[in-house]
Amino acid sequence: MDILIRPETPADLPAVREVIDLAFPDKDVAGLAEALRGSAEYIPELALVALCDGAVIGHIMFTTSYIDDGDESIPALTLGPLAVQPVRQRQGVGSQLVEHGLSASRRLGHRIVVLIGHPTYYPRFGFVQAGPLGIEVPLAMSEEGQMVLALTPGALDGVRGLVRFSPVVYDA
Repeated sequence: MDILIRPETPADLPAVREVIDLAFPDKDVAGLAEALRGSAEYIPELALVALCDGAVIGHIMFTTSYIDDGDESIPALTLGPLAVQPVRQRQGVGSQLVEHGLSASRRLGHRIVVLIGHPTYYPRFGFVQAGPLGIEVPLAMSEEGQMVLALTPGALDGVRGLVRFSPVVYDA
């Protein structure tokens, strides 16, 4: 299966919503993605679609966030949502989106990525549990799902604190 990954365009948005709705049928994750898209934390170069035969089959978004330690706010990215059409899951589409997004994040000069996600999926990309490092990721259902990744060596050295997402996340 040939996959093309590129930044989303306005023409992709209905298909992106459909993919997210199919991937998360019991939650309004598509509404969260739309709210993030309208926020100051949206980074157009890091909202990506996966295409197969010209059709959107997957989507990933990275938005601006911060790790607040009480004295300073350390810039970070939040990965999410990540969605792949259910019929295309377990075929490497999500992995390609994550790898492409992390590579683009590095190229753009970002140093840290946080996420709330499945604790057995994201370690393959280098993510580790945030809690043992002293980083708290709010809104996570479990401590194991609070994860962080240093995009550059040493980026997490001395970083501790509470992740602050886009304000729209707290309203979702």
